[in-house]
Amino acid sequence: MDLRQLRYFVTVANEGNFTRAAERLHIAQPPLSRQIQQLEEEVGAQLIDRSARPLRPTPVGRLFYEQAVQLLSRAEEMRSMMGRALSSEKRHCVIGFVASTIYARLPALIREFRATAPDIQLNLVEMVSLDQIAALKEGRIDIGFGRIRFDDPAVRRVILREEELIAALPASHRLADAEDPLPLADIADEPLILYPREPRPSYADQVISLFRDNGFTPRVAHEARELQTAIGLVAAEEGICIVPDSVRRSRVEDVRYRPLSERATSPIIMSHRIADRSSPLLLMADVIARKYAEWGYEVPEGLGRF
Repeated sequence: MDLRQLRYFVTVANEGNFTRAAERLHIAQPPLSRQIQQLEEEVGAQLIDRSARPLRPTPVGRLFYEQAVQLLSRAEEMRSMMGRALSSEKRHCVIGFVASTIYARLPALIREFRATAPDIQLNLVEMVSLDQIAALKEGRIDIGFGRIRFDDPAVRRVILREEELIAALPASHRLADAEDPLPLADIADEPLILYPREPRPSYADQVISLFRDNGFTPRVAHEARELQTAIGLVAAEEGICIVPDSVRRSRVEDVRYRPLSERATSPIIMSHRIADRSSPLLLMADVIARKYAEWGYEVPEGLGRF
């Protein structure tokens, strides 16, 4: 006898009818009847009382039914246990990222990572830089991509590159069509859109510092929760926004971009737990080094210290 025959018998006993049992098992009735007959021949006793309506197990069949249910249950537990064991053996990697890194080549890095290591289960979670630090320390993420320099003894950061900041202006703005660098003095009195609104400190504080370091007090008109919202407010002519250069790739209608005269940058930072030398982390470092060389970026020295 095998587990399939036991399952067939239990189903017939539960349904009390060969036709309904066959439908439930998704097989034809004649093969089901033959399997039950073969099982009875092997056991050496009739298991189903075919004269009863509905069908019911014989006294021997009731004893056999109890044992069959236990065996099937045990087999299912074993199958689940092996599934969990195999799942636990599969490597996992959770990456936290700030929204603006989506435009800064992160999708290409993720694709390369997946192609290089299809056996690693990769999960992505959007979270601001401040939240990434806590998530790393608590083990909720393994790698973080952010823009804020936070010092924490449990977390190591690698500055991947410094990205130039530019101004995003409504297409109808008087300064939108020029291509030369835009002085901060020309937009210091314009309504400014900041993001993210919280938590702080964040990228928003970098923008405020940019103005203040050059002697200006920004006139904050809106504080958006997300980058996409901030760009949408620019398109709605609610103000201007200072964004990383890669945001140009968003191609939102009615938004124009200009470089700034005062050179300002925002870092792209990869963070991880200080003692982590796991294979997913090492693989990500290798992927970044290879792709950065391919794109003509300077490969960060910190990637060589894993």
